[in-house]
Amino acid sequence: MPALLPIILTASHVVLAADTVPKFDVERTCRPAAAAGILPGRDSSACQRDENDARSKLEQDWTQYTAAQRSQCAGFVGLDRAPSYVELLTCLEIAKQAKELPQESKMGAVGQR
Repeated sequence: MPALLPIILTASHVVLAADTVPKFDVERTCRPAAAAGILPGRDSSACQRDENDARSKLEQDWTQYTAAQRSQCAGFVGLDRAPSYVELLTCLEIAKQAKELPQESKMGAVGQR
């Protein structure tokens, strides 16, 4: 039994980590915005505000999304070298709305009566 304790503790930390909003480096995410400077008012500080606002919204709504939605979207956003809370929030909102669509409007039901 004592040999199982480290395994149980490690597994519980993995589950807890999956149940929290991931940590992203907002400064790194927003560096390209500062370099591009294409749109007026869309500099690094505006990007960081948007990222921090999205993180706050994610912290409030995180439990509204299924574990599968959170995992899929975090994995998708994590493909980028500089992941974004705005992208994560957008992905989760789309996934949630897609799940709430009536069955007849989903791809598998196209052309069926």
